[in-house]
Amino acid sequence: MKSTLVSINDIQVFCSPDQYKQQLLLLIANARSRIYITALYLQDDEAGKEILHALYQAKINYPELDIKVFVDFHRAQRGLIGEKNSLGNRAIYLEFQDQYDVSIDIYGVAVKSKEIFGVLHLKGMVFDELVFYTGASINNIYCNQEGRYRLDRYYQIKSDALADSICHYLVTNFLDTDLAPRLNGGPLPDKTGQKHIIHQFKMRVKKADYSLAKRDLLADNKLLPADNITITPFVGCGAHGNLLNQAIRQVVQQSQTELLILTPYFNLPKPLAKDISKALKRGVKVTIVIGDKTANDFYISPEKPFTTIGLVPYLYEVLLARYVKKQKRNIDKGLLNIRLWKEGSNSFHLKGMIADSRYHFITGSNLNPRAWALDLENGLLLDDPKGLLMPTFEQEWAGLLKNTQLISHYNEIDSMKTYPEKPRNLLKRLRMVQIDRLLKRFL
Repeated sequence: MKSTLVSINDIQVFCSPDQYKQQLLLLIANARSRIYITALYLQDDEAGKEILHALYQAKINYPELDIKVFVDFHRAQRGLIGEKNSLGNRAIYLEFQDQYDVSIDIYGVAVKSKEIFGVLHLKGMVFDELVFYTGASINNIYCNQEGRYRLDRYYQIKSDALADSICHYLVTNFLDTDLAPRLNGGPLPDKTGQKHIIHQFKMRVKKADYSLAKRDLLADNKLLPADNITITPFVGCGAHGNLLNQAIRQVVQQSQTELLILTPYFNLPKPLAKDISKALKRGVKVTIVIGDKTANDFYISPEKPFTTIGLVPYLYEVLLARYVKKQKRNIDKGLLNIRLWKEGSNSFHLKGMIADSRYHFITGSNLNPRAWALDLENGLLLDDPKGLLMPTFEQEWAGLLKNTQLISHYNEIDSMKTYPEKPRNLLKRLRMVQIDRLLKRFL
C-alpha cells in the first residue's frame, strides 16, 4: 500500500499547548495495545515527569500494553543549552525505571556522531490506531507548564494503516537492527560500538522508507473519492535522494494560486528558495509566517547573561531583512506576504505548508539547510481535493494571525544598530561570508 484514505471525521486539530498536553495524557490513558512516542527529547522537568508517570501507570493498568519511546541519543544525555551541571534526561529515565515494578522501553537513536551534525527529528506518536502528529517535544514549555509556551501544530489522525506504517518503520530500522540502545536499562555502547552503530545507521536510513510513501500523488490526477483525504507519509535524511525534500519541493512547484509556508527559522534551502521565486513569477500568492527573533527558542533576553548560541536569532533576522529587501517588488505587488509572529515571551515552532487549499504538508522539518541535509525528518502530505480541511485550518490560522505583524518593508525589521551590545559586536566581527557558510550547513 502506497497511500491511505481517511475521512474528514478521522482528523482532529488542536490549537494550543494546553490542548496538546491534555490530549497527550488522554491518549496515554486510553491506549490498550500500543504507545509509540517519537520526539527529539522527553525532558527531565515537571511536564516530562508527568508524562513518564502516565506511561508507567498505563503499563500498570494494562500490562500487555506495548510502550516504546524513541528520543535522540545525544540530546538525551545532556541538559538544556547553558545548563552545564545537568546530568541529562537519561538520569530521570533510569530513576523512573528503578521506581516502578513495571518496565517501559526508552531508546536513544543516534543519527550522527555528534548532535551538531544531525539529530533524530522524526515526529508522530502512535496510540493504538491513532497518530498524534506534532513538531513538539515533551517538556514544560511545549506543554505551557509554567506560564510560557512554545506553539506548534497538533494533528490527530485515525488510521490503522498510517499508525502501522510508522510503527513498522521504527521497529524494522531501530529495534530489529539493534541500532537504538535502550536508555533506561543496561550499559550503553562504548565509543567503538557507537561508531559502528552510526555507520550502519547511516547506510540504512538512506534507503529506509515508509510503506505508504512511494506514490507520486501530485502527478497522479486519477483521484480517489473526493470526499476522502489521501495521506502519504514521507521520510528523509541527507541532501541527496531525500523523498521528504522532494515532496515538499513538488508541492511548491505545482502550486497554482496560493501557498502558505510556516517555519520558525528563516533560512530557506537554496532549492526551496528558487522554487518559491518561480512560484511568485507565475503569479502564486505566497504567505510566509516566521517567528520573530524574540520568539526563537535560542533567544536570550537582554537582562540575562548572553552566550554565543544567543546569536542565532539575530542571524536569522539578518537573513530575513536581506530577503525582504530583495523581494520588494513582489511585496509591493501583494504577491508576497511576510508575517512575523510574536506573543509575549512565548516561542514559535510551527512548520509546514498549504497549497491551493488542497495540499497540506504537516512536518517536523524546519525547512532550513540543517533539516534539508543533516537531520532525520518526516512529514505527512494530505491531499484534500474538496477543501474539507480548510474550515478546521481556519481556526488554527485565526489563532496565528492575531499575533502576527505584516512586514511591508525591510526597515520594519530591527537592524543591527538596534541590537544589544554583545550580539551587535559579535555580528560585526563576523563577515557575511562566514555567516552564510555557518547558516548554510548547521542552522
